[in-house]
Amino acid sequence: MIIPLAHRAGQTQEYYFSVKLAEVRQLIAAGHDVINMGIGNPDMMPSASTIDALSQAAHRPDAHGYQPYKGTPTLRQAIVDFYAHTYGVTLNPDTEILPLIGSKEGITHISMTFLNEGDGVLVPELGYPAYCAVSKLVGANVQEYPLQEYNGWQPDWEAMADLVSQHVVKIMWLNYPHMPTGAPATPTLFERAVKFAHDNQILLCHDNPYSLVLNKKSPVSLLSIDGAKDVALELNSMSKSHNMAGWRVGWLSAAKPYINAVLTIKSNVDSGMFRPLMDAATVALHNSDAWHNERNAVYAGRLSAVYAFLDALDCTYATNQEGMFIWAKLPESVVSAEELVNRLLIENHVFIAPGFIFGPKGQRYVRVSLCVEEERIREATNRLNLN
Repeated sequence: MIIPLAHRAGQTQEYYFSVKLAEVRQLIAAGHDVINMGIGNPDMMPSASTIDALSQAAHRPDAHGYQPYKGTPTLRQAIVDFYAHTYGVTLNPDTEILPLIGSKEGITHISMTFLNEGDGVLVPELGYPAYCAVSKLVGANVQEYPLQEYNGWQPDWEAMADLVSQHVVKIMWLNYPHMPTGAPATPTLFERAVKFAHDNQILLCHDNPYSLVLNKKSPVSLLSIDGAKDVALELNSMSKSHNMAGWRVGWLSAAKPYINAVLTIKSNVDSGMFRPLMDAATVALHNSDAWHNERNAVYAGRLSAVYAFLDALDCTYATNQEGMFIWAKLPESVVSAEELVNRLLIENHVFIAPGFIFGPKGQRYVRVSLCVEEERIREATNRLNLN
């Protein structure tokens, strides 16, 4: 006998990478050298001081018990310091910061806090699949809003106005620098988004994990915009910016009422973070600008190698992209992204991500990760040239 699943279990499916990486592991087990350029899994180490802080904290006798649901005061202060230094944004460490077990957790907590069944949610037609998946899990009504390719993958505000006029919308998800297209964040974009949220009484939820990776200008936070705190939340994470993906350290920044509301849900779901992780994250958040510049210099070298790889595939791409991925359009000679990805994996033992996993508009695109050593990226290109 099999006990029937809840309805929500049928409203989503196993994450694409969970399935595809199983194929990659099978090829590796069979003796093939697979170059994985499909996922954004940082391969460089956190700073040495971060590792030292983790080790030292783990030896403390008071480090292994339950911790505050809102994290330690020192971690919250470090986040506030980071926001002031990086974005020029002033936050209150006691009332406007909520540490999270990774920002992906925050997407779920925010959705559970603010969405009733049937509430409308604006989700970008190309974006992180969790926005759509979690919205469906809580029974919300997902409305995908268009992104204008000809305008640097900016939101189509007129189309969104039409969506809001036709549906009761509670939340809008925004993510810039954008994943997967790499479209940069700009103050003008954020000003338009904040105005849209005010005009339509929508909660604007901004996911901001890529602002310190290959950013060609000063990083921007949505919370730097006048009036943003009245209508907006911002998620941030140490996964990409500090090489700490497996540590699962992120946070939510917002006005006190929003923080308290999310905390009500979060405190019933988990029991706080591991103290040594918080102590180490506190140190990492004070990494020097030089440390970040060194990391970005490595990514810049890899970026040139990825351009060569994509040129060998006759793909086209914008060179102003930010973050740790490159979004590229397929040549007309290629049938589909799925066909290309499968062929590269089987014939060349190179894995890249098909664009359709981020939305149907990505059918003619692929995404390539920079989380691979430069020499391995160049080896992938050599394999293409040998066939």
